[in-house]
Amino acid sequence: MVFWVFGYGSLIWNPGFEYDEKVIGFIKDYKRCFDVACIDHRGTPENPARTCSLEQSEGAICWGAAYCVRGGPHKERAAMEYLEKRECEYDQKASVDFYKEGETTQPALSGVIVFTSTPERETNKYYLGPAPVEDMARQIATAFGPCGNNRDYIFMLEKAMYDIGHEDDFVIELANEVRKALGIFVVIPMGKKKKKVLPSSHSPRKSQIQPLLLHRSSEAVVMDS
Repeated sequence: MVFWVFGYGSLIWNPGFEYDEKVIGFIKDYKRCFDVACIDHRGTPENPARTCSLEQSEGAICWGAAYCVRGGPHKERAAMEYLEKRECEYDQKASVDFYKEGETTQPALSGVIVFTSTPERETNKYYLGPAPVEDMARQIATAFGPCGNNRDYIFMLEKAMYDIGHEDDFVIELANEVRKALGIFVVIPMGKKKKKVLPSSHSPRKSQIQPLLLHRSSEAVVMDS
């Protein structure tokens, strides 16, 4: 028995579980969005963080890392239990094809698991919905929780994408807006393999947006996400 899981957010730089193989690649017809409220890791119910999920977008590709877990049912179950607790704000698991660089027609792997979030406020209490990038940036600049600052999440995701050689222009744009909200007047240019100096933490300005109140899940645990 073996299973693969695709990471497109913090799993890229911090998988947190025992795995046997890591492969850089992409999935098709999905793109990152920052529409999920994080209230147990990098935010609180009073001031939720924004972390990334995926939205379907025909023709888009999303780069990340696929992790393989081998070794029998016990090891697989332990990894999945960890992931389900860590990804507690993501209410769906999809099965996707995974492609390696230079192999765009035939998937390298099929049946790869990816955690996603239902984009409906009526059925998913963690769904924040889209917002102007400036508003998202102010929220990210000020939110913090047991795992640290929301701003560190966006900066580490920006760096992780740079490190695997496949930067995400929207992540860069949002990170630059967070820097503006923090008063960091160093705008990082978009474009592949630009050298960057990525600050990790700074004192934020007071947010101008009203926080969205959510209730903490009784099943949630403190893990990076």
